[in-house]
Amino acid sequence: MKNKIRVAIAGLGNCASSLIQGIEYYQDKEKEAIGLMHQEIAGYHPSDIEIVCAFDIDERKVGKDIAEAIFSRPNCTIKFADVPETGIKVKKGHVLDGVCKYTEDKFLVDKKQKPVDVVQELKDSKADLLINYLPVGSTKGTQFYAQCALDAGVGFINAMPVFIASDDEWANKFYEKGIPIIGDDVKSQFGATIVHRVLTKLANDRGVKLDSTYQLNVGGNTDFLNMLERDRLIDKKTSKTEAVQSQLDTPLHKDDIHIGPSDYIPFLNDEKIMFVRMNGRIFGDIPISMDIRLSVIDSPNSGGVMIDAIRMMKIALDRGVGGRLISPSSYFMKHPPFQFSDAEAKKKVEQFIDGEVER
Repeated sequence: MKNKIRVAIAGLGNCASSLIQGIEYYQDKEKEAIGLMHQEIAGYHPSDIEIVCAFDIDERKVGKDIAEAIFSRPNCTIKFADVPETGIKVKKGHVLDGVCKYTEDKFLVDKKQKPVDVVQELKDSKADLLINYLPVGSTKGTQFYAQCALDAGVGFINAMPVFIASDDEWANKFYEKGIPIIGDDVKSQFGATIVHRVLTKLANDRGVKLDSTYQLNVGGNTDFLNMLERDRLIDKKTSKTEAVQSQLDTPLHKDDIHIGPSDYIPFLNDEKIMFVRMNGRIFGDIPISMDIRLSVIDSPNSGGVMIDAIRMMKIALDRGVGGRLISPSSYFMKHPPFQFSDAEAKKKVEQFIDGEVER
């Protein structure tokens, strides 16, 4: 019988809410696994995942049971599963650069309690790994929690577009300590970037000369509000742009590709609407263009990806594999250390699951 996978979370927002609901939703191992890429990975099922520790800074969440906190404002994602009381209380995390001028009225920072000793909490909870779900642009915060994972000796999954796994200096720190890391910037199951990547790869492989393309995204959750502060978008735009550019034999000129969030529309809540346009030329130098609109509930769209990433991290821990995990990062993240096509990355993930050593 496999041990539980003990997970800690930094940032109990919409994505964390969807993940925790999903763990409950897929408790029945015999249930048809709609929405999962893998029902089972090396003997681990979604039901083997257990949240043992969580950090947040909002007074509406700190001190509450995780099961209650994930449905507290400003969270606004869809509820698709009832989560029973866990007995795990949300701990006060470190604010650092997690709140910007646009979200300071949305995040009610708990000023009554001091931040906890994160490293000690990770050790006390016997967490196997820590997921970073901080807001986009939280560079100091992400680096802080990455260092906490190193100091506590737990694996680190960086779901946000601050470059840790894809940064050689940080990656070496994890390698030297023999601690696995997956990152950076989690992909959605079927979202803007993955669709844009696949279509770009298809065009490239079919001999289409892509001349220009854009991807625009709008939404109504606090992540989109946070991203109105454009300085926080530098790594996000780099992550999403490189994810698409990597599928071309010859990358587009920077003026011919635009990818990034464009606006915050409050009434959309956790709905995200994507617009993609691709302009190119086919046989005979004949022009072709395509426009796509995709609407998704944003946060659950990465839940299944994260459930797989968690289990990949656990088998790395079981096998004593440290440093950045190349194949899981390439398949599950927008800005991995090394970019592959999604088909190649999927093949590498299956090989990793089967026990092949990454090179």
